[in-house]
Amino acid sequence: MAVGENTFSTLPAVAGFRLGTASAGIKTPGRKDLVVMECAAGSSVAGVFTRNAFCAAPVQIAKAHLAQLSPEHASDAEFVNTPCYFVINTGNANAGTGAQGYADALAVCESVAELAGVEVNKVLPFSTGVIGEPLAVRTLTQGLPAAMGKLDEDGWRDAAEGILTTDTRPKGAFRQFDIEGKQVTVTGICKGSGMIKPNMATMLGFVATDADVPQVLLQQYLVEALECSFNRITVDGDTSTNDSLMLAATGQAGVTVDAESDSAVLLRSAIIEVCEELAQAIVRDGEGATKFVTIKVAGGLSSQECLDVAYTVAESPLVKTALFASDPNWGRILAAIGRAGIADLDADKVKVWLGEVLIAEREGRAASYTEAAGQAVMDEEEITIHIDLGRAASAGEKGVTETIWTTDLSYDYIRINAEYRS
Repeated sequence: MAVGENTFSTLPAVAGFRLGTASAGIKTPGRKDLVVMECAAGSSVAGVFTRNAFCAAPVQIAKAHLAQLSPEHASDAEFVNTPCYFVINTGNANAGTGAQGYADALAVCESVAELAGVEVNKVLPFSTGVIGEPLAVRTLTQGLPAAMGKLDEDGWRDAAEGILTTDTRPKGAFRQFDIEGKQVTVTGICKGSGMIKPNMATMLGFVATDADVPQVLLQQYLVEALECSFNRITVDGDTSTNDSLMLAATGQAGVTVDAESDSAVLLRSAIIEVCEELAQAIVRDGEGATKFVTIKVAGGLSSQECLDVAYTVAESPLVKTALFASDPNWGRILAAIGRAGIADLDADKVKVWLGEVLIAEREGRAASYTEAAGQAVMDEEEITIHIDLGRAASAGEKGVTETIWTTDLSYDYIRINAEYRS
């Protein structure tokens, strides 16, 4: 079950970025479950990772290896002039597995490094699936030659399918633009459906561009894109142990980007747009989702105030079940706003809309509101809840607006997660 049509289109290749996918049989025989990605020699790589204290072994290793790919550790020309690799498996998160899990993730990196003829710290591992179960290292590594034998710049579709877990469909996005007659491409895929709550990203995501971008600037663009995309979504309020978002720049388009150039503006915008589209695709494919819900909170004194209200509403089980029932039970929204912890909130100044319908003001039902108007909005598959806290006007300030995206909470969410290990 998912909201909207499956609009996955053919993703354009990124020169210097190859992907290979195989079926290793890690959890389900015959299912695509192992992906290797190759960044051409000299590529810049940026990444952000989960802040969960129980971060998975592959996250720990990927962070450490990424640090060694940064400019201050790249003085060795031979090291720089070899490709780096991402290796991703589904079916097992290799999280909550202690020292053995770390050794297993490192063994996977060593296998890729041996096959590719590179140093082990040029390999970054990523895993997704069941937490707390040992990784079937031998099964995984036996599948590596097949995945690496399929490395191809046109391998995006298979890779998008190969990283899925409870997702019902692959997720991809791209943007292309021209700089001085040369085309630049930004292409990305991600996976995510449940255990979705931002605290850096909340999924696995892989984005690549063929622009030439310094690593420090690439990291900056990734963090900026993250804050208005993957850090603005929630399905169930759970932050995963394995969340990782990677951005690679191969430099093979013949376009060099620096912070002051016109190309920087175009590239930054393209990365943000790709990340926003991917993040929204996760929400549309949220476990058991039947609604795609945009929550806009305005009139706060800070971004944090607006986000606190937005997430309290988005993660309220009562609001989410009302959304599933298409029930305009607006009192649940008011109750969530009121418990969001905003100091000195003046309830008399708060206004709430469903779509374009004003449903609440002056601490109660809006005089113009009718149940029929509210029902018409709630019957839609895509719904916007707009909240104005009215605090900025009171303080004589411009105010802040924040937007997040979420889902309803359906019977199927319970079923999917109750049966996840069966």
